[in-house]
Amino acid sequence: MDFATIIGMVLNLVMVCWAIRLGHATISSFIDGHAGLVVIGGTVFAMITTYRIPQLKSLLSVMVRAFFYPMPSPEKEIARLVSYATLARREGLLAIESKLEEVPDEFEARGLRMVVDGLPAEEIRKVLENEMNYQLERHATGKKMMERGSEMAPAFGMLATLMGLVTMLRNMSDPSGIGTGMALALIATFYGSFVANCICLPIAGKLGEHGKEEAMVRALVLEGVLAIQAGDKPQLVEEKLKTFLPPKERRHIGAAKAAAA
Repeated sequence: MDFATIIGMVLNLVMVCWAIRLGHATISSFIDGHAGLVVIGGTVFAMITTYRIPQLKSLLSVMVRAFFYPMPSPEKEIARLVSYATLARREGLLAIESKLEEVPDEFEARGLRMVVDGLPAEEIRKVLENEMNYQLERHATGKKMMERGSEMAPAFGMLATLMGLVTMLRNMSDPSGIGTGMALALIATFYGSFVANCICLPIAGKLGEHGKEEAMVRALVLEGVLAIQAGDKPQLVEEKLKTFLPPKERRHIGAAKAAAA
C-alpha cells in the first residue's frame, strides 16, 4: 500500500475543509448537485467518448494502482538474482528450474525459464525488452487518462459556471434566482479545480513515478538474467546490479541477501 498517496489526498481534503471553516462558511454550502453533475458527470462522460471500452475498464484498476500497487524492491531482486547466480555456478543452470515456482515476479520467472531452456542471450533480451516496452505503454495509458481528466474537469467547471451565469441573468427580477445562479457558477469552478488538482493530477503523477520505478527494476532484472545466462560469478552479478541503485541504498543489499537466504 502506498501510504504517501493516501496521506497526501486526505491532507488535501482536510486543508480544503479547514480553509472553508476558517472563512466562516459551512461544508454543506459547498455541496451543489447541479455543479457536481456537470463537472463530475461531464468529465466521466467525455472520457467515455474519448477512450475505448477496454481502456475504460482498466481505469478503476489504474486508480487503485496509485494507492495499493506493491512496488518491487530492487534490493530484494538483486539478492534473489545473486542467489540464483550462486546456484547456477555450483549446480548448473538446470538447478534454477526447481526455483522458478518460488519467483513472485512473472517477468523475472519468464527470463529465468528461457535461461534454463538454453535460449541465446540475444533472444532473451529481445523477448524481455518487448515485454518491458508493452508493459510501460499500458501503464502510460492510465497516466494519460488521468491527465486528460485533469484537463476536462476545469473545462466542465467553466461550462457549469456559464450555465449558472445564464440562470442568474435570466432571473434578475427574482432575487432568490440570482443567488442560486451565482452559487452554481462559483461552486462549479471550485469543483473543476478540485477534481483536477487534488485528484487527477496527483494520481497521474504517482502513476508516472511508479512507471519509472518499475522500468528501473525491469531493467535490473533483465541485466541480472543475462548475467546468469553468461555464467558470471555471483560477486560480479551483484556489482553489476548495484549500479542501478543510488550509493546510499547499496548498503541494504547485505540485509536483503540474508533475508533471501
